[in-house]
Amino acid sequence: MRSETVIPCLPCRHLDDVLPFYTALGFDVTYRQERPNPYASVRRDGIELHFFGVPEFDPAESMGNVIVLVPDTEALHASFAAGLRARFGKIPVSGIPRMTRPRRMQGTAGGFMVVDPGGNWVRISRYKDDADEPHASEGRLARVVAAAARQADSHGDENAGIRVLETGLARHADAPDAQRLPALVYLAELRIRTGDPDGAVPLLAEVETMELAQAERESLARELATAAELAADLRGPAPRP
Repeated sequence: MRSETVIPCLPCRHLDDVLPFYTALGFDVTYRQERPNPYASVRRDGIELHFFGVPEFDPAESMGNVIVLVPDTEALHASFAAGLRARFGKIPVSGIPRMTRPRRMQGTAGGFMVVDPGGNWVRISRYKDDADEPHASEGRLARVVAAAARQADSHGDENAGIRVLETGLARHADAPDAQRLPALVYLAELRIRTGDPDGAVPLLAEVETMELAQAERESLARELATAAELAADLRGPAPRP
């Protein structure tokens, strides 16, 4: 006997706004019609989404929200990121559309956000467990980063996230480099997302000068890779020979 199935139906201005974006994420277009009304559906494994077109719709005013629970947000984000880079040459990090990076978030399941070209939020979250809350051994800045992610990524208020990080970094200025690094990298990312790349430069420079033990580098591999990616984006494409 089949179990119940829920399929979200989301608005967009035109189907051709959203369908190329979702196919880049690895979705298949399973249905499309233009008459009597624009309507389409996409599917990737167990995720199915439907869209209807409204020509006068403003994506900036969209209140569409979908929560998708997955066992591994890191793996899905990596797949989404690879698809976006292959199709569009980069991962959009600000405006509409955009995609955040996986992070723990204070008081809720960790994960990442995809805002599609229709302005709809697809919230990719892990099945919540004890690992979602930073452990005391990680230091107080880990909780600061989780609180900032709740504001900037989950609520979409990057400026609030910046304030949380700046206050936390100032309050815990004596924290070890290994504990400061994730907060500095996230703050640099939020600076870039809010159109302040110059504000990100000294933060990433500080990360580059940190002296970390090999074990610390291994545990911070994801944050170090993000810092390198942000620095490369700031430098721009390498000149052609």
